[in-house]
Amino acid sequence: MPALQHLPADAPAEAITAVLQRDGALILDDMLPAAEADAVAAELRPYVEATKPGRDLFSGLKTTRTGALVARSPLCRKLILDPRVRAICDAVLLPNCQRYQLHLTQLIRIMPGQPAQAIHRDRWAWGKHMQAIEPQLNTIWALTDFTAANGATQVVPGSVAWPDERVAEPGEIARAEMRRGSVLVYTGSVFHGGGPNDSDGDRWGLNITYALGWLRQEENQYLSCPPEIARTLEPELQALIGYAMAYYALGYYTPPLPPGEGPEIVPPEHALSGAGEADSTLGSAALLEAIRAELRGAKEPAE
Repeated sequence: MPALQHLPADAPAEAITAVLQRDGALILDDMLPAAEADAVAAELRPYVEATKPGRDLFSGLKTTRTGALVARSPLCRKLILDPRVRAICDAVLLPNCQRYQLHLTQLIRIMPGQPAQAIHRDRWAWGKHMQAIEPQLNTIWALTDFTAANGATQVVPGSVAWPDERVAEPGEIARAEMRRGSVLVYTGSVFHGGGPNDSDGDRWGLNITYALGWLRQEENQYLSCPPEIARTLEPELQALIGYAMAYYALGYYTPPLPPGEGPEIVPPEHALSGAGEADSTLGSAALLEAIRAELRGAKEPAE
């Protein structure tokens, strides 16, 4: 049976990216002290215990999925902005976008008796239309130990280049066994699925996923974290969940006000700041110049 590579929490982004390109997944050990993992679990427990199990085999009849974690959990906000993970996102996602975004936040609890989830690719959230680029970078933070018995995630190392129709054989599937506080990092292209829980205890995994800024988010952050909550967050997190232009003309809106009482075109930050008419604009000058530079580069003849 194959195994996932383990790297230390302080491994450089270049080393991590090299493994992701080869295997599609790896484990970063001890990213979070056990006491901090327990604190995150305690903060989320009331929401998790109130969450009903899934209603189909894929979501899991003995699995709960608790979202809206930006709005609900100050401790999760810190993990979303973790600079070690952001450095990996920069390496994997920025080659294909001006700005990446938070794709989803979800505490996945696999309870005893849950069978294995179907092996799949997370990029299928957008269908099978994009094949040439990697659209997302995923993390699962272990808030309990992940073991083969309690539902450690199934991952197929090296499957990133497989055709969508390829079915993994049992001998090709690894298990993401890791200590509480460690993190499974994997791309949207690697085949994987939740493992079966044959133990007598829950498996808690905090799924935080990032995607290219020009794609629709799986978890609608504007509804999960509406402006009245988002304006209380730090600007970096506001931008990451989507309250920022993804490109020069991608993400603006018009406040639905009576004639003459507001700006006509504003970036999404306006919903948080309430800035006035002077901010009536599309994206920033920096984003516009980035597009111009990109276009100039595309017109240069190949050497």
